[in-house]
Amino acid sequence: MIRFIIQKINYSFDWLLFGALFFISVAGILTMNSFVEGGGFFVRQIIWLVISILALFSASFVDWRFLRRSGSIIILFIGSCIILLALFVLGSVFKGAQSWFDFGAFVFQPVDFVKIVLVILLAKYFSRRHIEIANIRHILVSGFYAFVLFILVFLQPDFGSAIIIFFIWLAMVLFSGISKKHLLAVILSGLIVFLGLWFFVFQDYQKARIISFINPLTDLSGAGYNAYQSTITVGSGEIFGKGVGLGSQSKLKFLPEYETDFIFAAFTEEWGFVGAVILFSLYGIVFWRIIDISKRGATNFETLYGLGLASIFLSHFVIHVGMNVGLLPVTGITMPFMSYGGSHLLAEFIGVGILLGQRSYSRAIKKEDAKNEIIGIA
Repeated sequence: MIRFIIQKINYSFDWLLFGALFFISVAGILTMNSFVEGGGFFVRQIIWLVISILALFSASFVDWRFLRRSGSIIILFIGSCIILLALFVLGSVFKGAQSWFDFGAFVFQPVDFVKIVLVILLAKYFSRRHIEIANIRHILVSGFYAFVLFILVFLQPDFGSAIIIFFIWLAMVLFSGISKKHLLAVILSGLIVFLGLWFFVFQDYQKARIISFINPLTDLSGAGYNAYQSTITVGSGEIFGKGVGLGSQSKLKFLPEYETDFIFAAFTEEWGFVGAVILFSLYGIVFWRIIDISKRGATNFETLYGLGLASIFLSHFVIHVGMNVGLLPVTGITMPFMSYGGSHLLAEFIGVGILLGQRSYSRAIKKEDAKNEIIGIA
């Protein structure tokens, strides 16, 4: 049995990808441990990292071909909707958003797993419609699935996660090969609706809120305070950083939420530009390995799943870094594998575990199975 497990790991496991994920997670934990107030974060995040790694290894042993079945997808989608609806009744409010289930010993945020479900759903939908993908109805139908989840998350309200759901859908649509003209028509329609609301519906105070959200640095004493402090923190690290535990902006609490929303700024203050380059290189390895594995997928489903998974991590990465350096609005988006939080860390590692599980049969699939997947028989 042990010999089988070792052979299975050696064949399907990607140690380079795992190593990059591990060092990114450790970088986050070290940043949390740099501050006295972060002692609890440090210990709890180590526990969650161990659990997440075990979940990744476990998921890599599963044969995930059952996800190609329509019944499995329906169960996952309906289950996700029910869980999100349950938040409005049973969820706990944190920072104004009713996004968490509080179990006493720990809290759980289901939207992190819903993102993975959406990728699976869209991978299944587009893989079965490869031949007729040019039809505009596939933009509308896939958009409906994403819109249902988007609304349930947006109303919590969790605007940051709702944005990620939109970007997942947009990325999957682009990966699927849908007509760019049809996609442009849908986007332009949405833009026209927004402009109509802006000129004829929104009041002045509503416009001011939108402007301050898009460009928070216009209101440094209010909405832009966190973004302003974050940019100062990033710049103060200079080339080589102030050293581990010596980040004054974070330690003196000028920078809020250093363990979650602004962990990149806290890390860069201590490690500087050199540390940021190393961190970006690790993320580059993650994206490279995920995309490479997805290209070798047994069928369109596995390929689209891998690309969708990469879109989740890339969206989080770009938005998190962007808001930390003042280029994007502050939306509460975590840094993948690095920010504090057990829910997102567990979901991310499981998502990668599913990809590695698919990798184990990517070269053994029969041509007939691949053909059935494309035409929708499987």
